[in-house]
Amino acid sequence: MKKLLTALVLFYGLLATGQAKAPAPIKIYTKEGVSIKAYDYEKLAYFLNQKNDTTYVVNFWATWCVPCVKELPHFEKLNQQYKGKKVKVLLVSLDMAKMVESKLLPFIKKKNLKSDVVLLRDPDSNNWIPKIDKSWSGTIPATLIYNKKVRKFYEKSFEYAELEKAVNEVMNAK
Repeated sequence: MKKLLTALVLFYGLLATGQAKAPAPIKIYTKEGVSIKAYDYEKLAYFLNQKNDTTYVVNFWATWCVPCVKELPHFEKLNQQYKGKKVKVLLVSLDMAKMVESKLLPFIKKKNLKSDVVLLRDPDSNNWIPKIDKSWSGTIPATLIYNKKVRKFYEKSFEYAELEKAVNEVMNAK
């Protein structure tokens, strides 16, 4: 009976807020003051399907991907310039789990990344790539820009002006 009451309270709590709580990561990596949460695709999907008044910019990248690293400052600039405008930048690292502590965490610290960074730790890419976008071949960099009205996927590198234009198109879609 106590479990049933707890479940009902949680259910009505979710209805009242209109949003589910973010899932717990499968692991949290920490080194030298930098932490990153790791998710499998099923848990990451929560961040790719929000239905509120915010526009989400989700970039898939890795430290070993030269074009990805080159465009990261553009996402950082967007994150900074669109603070307070209901735009959220999420950087999803596709680095291998065994490289997180030796490469990814030092990279985040060295580059002083301010956007939220998570690690997608799910080896079944044939399963999750088409769920993110059916047109995605799996190459990176790749970016998903979405809100509750529009969802656009880009399998390419961005310059800042181009990224800002793409975000504004999604933000202003009717």
